[in-house]
Amino acid sequence: MPPTPPTTSLPGRLHQAQPYALGLFRIVIGLLFACHGAASLFGVLGGAVGGGTVETGAWPGWYAAVIQLVAGALVLLGVGTRSAAFLASGSMAYAYFYAHQPEALFPLQNGGESSAMFCWAFLLLVFTGPGAFAADRLFAARGVTGEERKAPATA
Repeated sequence: MPPTPPTTSLPGRLHQAQPYALGLFRIVIGLLFACHGAASLFGVLGGAVGGGTVETGAWPGWYAAVIQLVAGALVLLGVGTRSAAFLASGSMAYAYFYAHQPEALFPLQNGGESSAMFCWAFLLLVFTGPGAFAADRLFAARGVTGEERKAPATA
């Protein structure tokens, strides 16, 4: 079968670039989310809201920060992206409805824009997967899959 000629139309080129754009999207969203967690837990990058760190074990702030740091790092690296993104999306939905929505209906009115945006961005990653540049793809390329780890059947 001869190789497919390169697509010259703009929609064709955009379609070919989709995995790379999705991979970059995943990296940026994961990095920003992990930075929120690191700021709250360790006081870096300006610290938690109001400065400093969140108290260890405090509900829900400390748990949210741990989820932000761990899930953000996993999404950034592309390791277990769908699961980490599902957890991150749920935590941001909780943050929005628990902390922001009681103040006003719309995110612009209640200060919940970042919670809403992170929630929907991570939900998108749940359905699209990690795109290019994901560590999971490196493991898959090496042939380390569940099917290949099974013992061969004996006759």
